Amino acid sequence: MKIVHTVKAPQAIGPYSQGIIAGNMFYSSGQIPLTAEGQLVTGDVKEQTHQVFANLKAVLEEAGASFESVVKTTVFLSDMNDFNDVNEVYGQYFSGHKPARSCVQVARLPKDVAVEIEVIALVQA
Repeated sequence: MKIVHTVKAPQAIGPYSQGIIAGNMFYSSGQIPLTAEGQLVTGDVKEQTHQVFANLKAVLEEAGASFESVVKTTVFLSDMNDFNDVNEVYGQYFSGHKPARSCVQVARLPKDVAVEIEVIALVQA
């Protein structure tokens, strides 16, 4: 296994890695709307979701992967009423390629954010 770390995404806020490569698969930790500098994006759920995707892009690139190589995503929402707004932003990043996805509402997310997303992707050989 190989630990993935980049300064282009927020640092882990606990005892975990930004992601792990195992074989030809990359598993990201959940990304929340923190900037790489650790600033919380507190705008609406669309703004938060764009920041989450910026973080995902950074860790995917560091792993040698991309949005096009993502096979599965999991979206965590603090309020399922945000589903359509998150989908609107999500569709901008996954327009042609549509990975498998789960989306669940949770009681609470770290730092009380509205959205968290994790991905599993193939790594380029």
